[in-house]
Amino acid sequence: MTTSVVHLPSEVRSPFDVYVNGVPQQAGSDYQVRDGALVFRRELRKDKVSGWRWALGAWGVGTYRKDDSVDVHWTRADGTTAVAERLDIEQADGS
Repeated sequence: MTTSVVHLPSEVRSPFDVYVNGVPQQAGSDYQVRDGALVFRRELRKDKVSGWRWALGAWGVGTYRKDDSVDVHWTRADGTTAVAERLDIEQADGS
């Protein structure tokens, strides 16, 4: 089984909210928090656009692939809201 790991920025403090593609996720059922990272028991992918694909897109040719977005929302100690958007996604062995 493939799992996906998203490392949390160091400034993120609990409680925080997690969204995948704008959809709220639930701790325990959708992801686990381990060693400062979110661990999803499913494959999430972040599309990396190469120069060639970017050039094709500039000419109006679509090259669409799966592109998941993981965002984290939390409240800082001073009461202001913070958001970390489009965090990097790594693949890991699910063992």
